[in-house]
Amino acid sequence: MITRSGIGYDIHRLSKNRELWLGGVKIPSDFGLEGHSDADVILHAIADALLGAAGLGDIGQHFPNTDPQWKDVRSTVLLKKVHEMLTVHSYLIVNIDATLILERPKISPFTQEMCEIISEFLGIEPSQVNIKSTTNETLGALGRVEGAAALAIATIQFR
Repeated sequence: MITRSGIGYDIHRLSKNRELWLGGVKIPSDFGLEGHSDADVILHAIADALLGAAGLGDIGQHFPNTDPQWKDVRSTVLLKKVHEMLTVHSYLIVNIDATLILERPKISPFTQEMCEIISEFLGIEPSQVNIKSTTNETLGALGRVEGAAALAIATIQFR
């Protein structure tokens, strides 16, 4: 088997007029993330990490924000389509690790549910997914609660 890894990153501005979706979970909050889709930075970073590991480009290439079919789409739909692309190319997902950078709200009560949702859409076990979060220690735009970002790494194997 050939093992490959990819890194993903996403960032979105916070908005008072949106729902907050993170890791496929609707998080109770007074704000959400702006974006063409539901702006789920965790799922976008994971999708980019998986596509990168497989050498299949990025989510902007496959799901451009200029295409109306992706307007307000749930990012779980995008993640499922990425999984389908990997399956067509005979890749198996080994593991995913993602870090959310967000001052508030705290997401630790939701991380297990996120792992379960992500694993379901990717056809893997929840133990193959790890989600964690950190703050930006009040530094910069993220520290001023202007946005949220996520980093992810994915490891895949070719059958």
